[in-house]
Amino acid sequence: MGIYINTGNEGFRRARNSEYIDKSGLIAVVNNTLFSEQSFSCVSRCRRFGKSMAAKMLCAYYDKSCSSRELFADLEIANHPSFEEHLNKYPVIYLDLSEFMDAFHEEEDIVGMLKAELKADVLKAYPNQVTEAGDDLMKCLIRIAEQTGDRFVFIIDEWDAICREHKPGTRSMDRYVDWLRRMFKGMNAARVFAGVYMTGILPIKKYQTQSALNNFQEYSMVKPGGMAGYFGFTKEEVRSLAEKHGMDFYELEKWYDGYQIGDELSIFNPNSVMTAIREHRCRSYWGATGAFGRVSDYIQMNYEGLKDDIIAMLTGERCAVNPTKFQNDISIIRNRDDVLTVLIHLGYLSYDWNREECYIPNREVGMEMENAVENTRWTNVVKVLQTSKRLLRATLEGDAVAVAKGINIAHDEETSILSYNNENSMACVLSIAYLYAKNDYIIHRELASGRGFADLVFIPRKNVDSPALVVELKYDKDADTAISQIKRKKYPAKVVQYTDNLLLVGINYDKETKTHSCVIERWEDVTS
Repeated sequence: MGIYINTGNEGFRRARNSEYIDKSGLIAVVNNTLFSEQSFSCVSRCRRFGKSMAAKMLCAYYDKSCSSRELFADLEIANHPSFEEHLNKYPVIYLDLSEFMDAFHEEEDIVGMLKAELKADVLKAYPNQVTEAGDDLMKCLIRIAEQTGDRFVFIIDEWDAICREHKPGTRSMDRYVDWLRRMFKGMNAARVFAGVYMTGILPIKKYQTQSALNNFQEYSMVKPGGMAGYFGFTKEEVRSLAEKHGMDFYELEKWYDGYQIGDELSIFNPNSVMTAIREHRCRSYWGATGAFGRVSDYIQMNYEGLKDDIIAMLTGERCAVNPTKFQNDISIIRNRDDVLTVLIHLGYLSYDWNREECYIPNREVGMEMENAVENTRWTNVVKVLQTSKRLLRATLEGDAVAVAKGINIAHDEETSILSYNNENSMACVLSIAYLYAKNDYIIHRELASGRGFADLVFIPRKNVDSPALVVELKYDKDADTAISQIKRKKYPAKVVQYTDNLLLVGINYDKETKTHSCVIERWEDVTS
């Protein structure tokens, strides 16, 4: 067993000894590409979404130095026609580049060290094959393949670790890209490799409009192709886990669902789900992903419309984005679309490719995005975030004076997008002012109910023990008129289908005094 070649199946065995969700169908997808024009794959997804687990699974399946049949016998792949054809049939080179950089970070020529380490391990695994002293790693592999007939599977985990640490144009970055091209581009690669599987956070860097390795098939958070279902946990998988461990599925859904990846409309963050099950409580575990500081830097870049987009998404809105021009390099951010695309790849936003829109996927990520905003220089936005929680509490306590004051603060601190001259712009302010409410409520604007459309309706999420809110807005009238309209047009009619614990909230803006007034009544009091 080597350090990098033929490393065995211990990594995947440990996974099988733990709580394991069957993602072995990925192997069938990779098997179908071997020895073809599509045999080189780069699969990029955000942190904590199972990249390393997939790499260890592939190593265990292909590695000819071990026997892994029992590890896969009860999994989906065992029933696939290609299972026997490729099971433990190849010498596998496995490189965890992030781990390598941690071990050799003090080396000035880290790429030279990488090539030397890999070559030494390959030669140790093939002591009887003839190579020459001047051969580089690729030349050694060519000679070994010719002499033995072996075709290698090369798996690189965190392939972009060097790219994230070294800027374009630096010696290390240029040497690394040259090495990748030497290994995987050109006719010799087909002579050596049955398949190559790289995984990381970013897709392969583009130069102009071309990828640095344009012979790779790329699967990403933006374009997952046929691998979409293997990027995270599906709703059915999480539902089964919840039943098995006595967890509330709807609570897991609220915290960790929301990613749309290709045609998969409901993908959960796998690491957060498993952590919640171990802890037996749902909380934000996303802060440990290591990208927090960089996200704060990105979102406060001074690109037109970016600040307003972030605020809109914090209130549950979606924003148009064009991810196609991003060069897949986190050090080259040229515009608003690049920022949003980076956040998609990092997992802080989800991408709806049908509508070409991005959005914050769930409560966990929303909380971390709020933390990132608070870490910026957006002092006015931070004030709104800090007062939002107090505003919701005041509303639920029926403190109409505090509510009016809180909305005044939100209005005064808001941005240019909120041209404040009608009830629609008031609704926009209210959406931001009640930012924290989206954690416990599904918020509807212009909800058809009774004899008309309620301006804002807050429906409690499952297992949230708080009253629903029906909010009517008036511009330059009075709050009592708003309450009267709620009753007259029977706006609560649809809401009481969900809960009869209901507050009526009337809010008015006086354009002369430039202040809000508020009236709050409990629905039970109205009907008695």
